[in-house]
Amino acid sequence: MHIAIDPSASEPIYEQIREGIATAILTAELAPGDALPSIRALARDLRVSVITTTRAYNELVADGLVDAVRGKGVFVRAQDGEELRRRAFQQIDEAFDHAARAARGVGIDDRELTRRLTQRLEEER
Repeated sequence: MHIAIDPSASEPIYEQIREGIATAILTAELAPGDALPSIRALARDLRVSVITTTRAYNELVADGLVDAVRGKGVFVRAQDGEELRRRAFQQIDEAFDHAARAARGVGIDDRELTRRLTQRLEEER
């Protein structure tokens, strides 16, 4: 699992970590029962504070994506297929909202935005 952190992004680092792990769960890169790295190990690997990784893990627990087992670690929770689909659509909609705002901000029209999305979809096939 690779988590990309951009310290210059407007999104807080804990949220970037949460999103990276959530994406890995939603795309089945992480399977139910898989253990996440310890909070300290992840903090060391990403070169962030333990407080930051703790907050990201707490958010994942609150989201219902993982379970924290005292003394054992944090594990991916089995997800209901329909719930996974709902969360994936929510994540997609948020990405679309972000892309649309960015496009509007620099004058990119709907046709160009649609063309670029179509191109990305074709590249993924």
